[in-house]
Amino acid sequence: MNRQPVNADGVPATSGKELRRVVSASVVGTALEWYDFFIYGTAVALVFNDLFFPAFDPAVGTLVGFATFGVAFLVRPLGGFLFGHLGDRIGRRTTLVITTLVMGLSTGLIGLLPTYDTLGVAAPILLVLMRVCQGLGAGAEFGGASTLLAEHAPAHRRGFFTSFAQTGVQIGLLSGTLVFLLVGLLPESTLLGWAWRVPFLLSFALIAVSLYVRLRVAESPVFRDMSARQHVVKLPIVDALRRNPRNFLVGIGAHVCDTAVIYIYATFTIAYIQETLGLDRWVALTGVIAFTTVQILLQPVYGALSDRIGRRPLNLFSVVFTAAFAFPFFLLLDTREPVLIWLALVVATAGGIAPMIAVQPAFYSELFGARVRYTGFAASREIGAALAGFSPMIATALLAQAGGRPWLVAGWMILTALVSLVAFLYSRESRHVDITLADATRPASRARTGAAAEG
Repeated sequence: MNRQPVNADGVPATSGKELRRVVSASVVGTALEWYDFFIYGTAVALVFNDLFFPAFDPAVGTLVGFATFGVAFLVRPLGGFLFGHLGDRIGRRTTLVITTLVMGLSTGLIGLLPTYDTLGVAAPILLVLMRVCQGLGAGAEFGGASTLLAEHAPAHRRGFFTSFAQTGVQIGLLSGTLVFLLVGLLPESTLLGWAWRVPFLLSFALIAVSLYVRLRVAESPVFRDMSARQHVVKLPIVDALRRNPRNFLVGIGAHVCDTAVIYIYATFTIAYIQETLGLDRWVALTGVIAFTTVQILLQPVYGALSDRIGRRPLNLFSVVFTAAFAFPFFLLLDTREPVLIWLALVVATAGGIAPMIAVQPAFYSELFGARVRYTGFAASREIGAALAGFSPMIATALLAQAGGRPWLVAGWMILTALVSLVAFLYSRESRHVDITLADATRPASRARTGAAAEG
């Protein structure tokens, strides 16, 4: 009788063909979901202060716009709790299909909203409501895609394969920036008249693509095995907090720095280059495109490196570099030289953000046992996101407080890096844990020995 091969963690191994399909679906699905999420931030920096907040002067309008941008981060933990619960109860893939619909529909509807001139104060209220729905979907998207990848991947290459979930996020950011770069080439009256709607309306078409790729992949073998053994729990969040309180706190702190800083680089910087430095929008958008392209190229490199040297060393290096580069970053921006501005963004991601976010999918997947992984991953990570999600608004306020000088913003970046540094110092190296265990994570060799004894 032929038996299905098992991987190093003892569950049925995913075939090479199926693994490639899971990776492709993760990249495409996550890219489309985060395209939806990121274009809002770009729109805030470029047009929303005129369209939805015209009662304020431009600087205050941008500040209010970034506040609505941050609203999504307040509800992302709720999305993590809600959809994480579903993911640990009914499956990873099924839950990702639901989040696709929530994110895609809310984004598309933004493109249909009347502006302030047409609807008055009701227009920004509806905008915020759609942003809340985006936040609910985003709160479970990354955790679900990463969990599905981690539970399909071979144990010794988990960091490499799960890094593609983060690659999808960056492709989403790149796609959204490119679309706005193209519509931004149109005359100002056209951009503010109808062209700004195009990036959002595209989401309706992207829903179908995302659903197609996600419905073609198999459910996680770890979840299937767990369900067959009746290890599914009624309240995953309670179980996660009771069994893994330390890891839950580590998960919260670990996501503060990259959330705060990446939105300063990719969102606040666009407004800073245009409004404070007085440069054309193409300079900012081209810099963000370069920033994102470098991230995409480096994700699998750092993911593979984490399989060799561990998740913890890369996390620690990343936050230390981010803190050290905060002041030099703004010094380069303030030269007003496009090439140096682009260099600042490229260096910031290559040495700071890229290692941390490449490792993140594997790192979080290894913090929690199988039966609470989706909930623990999504909820702890998104609480960290909520704490740092108002970073563009905070940076805008600090810039105004300092009379247009960015040094308080650099100090804010260093503070968030210190928070995540503490979290990573309290974390344990996890690349050898057995992620198939229902209740806890421990080294795979020990877990297999224990399983053999029980058998």
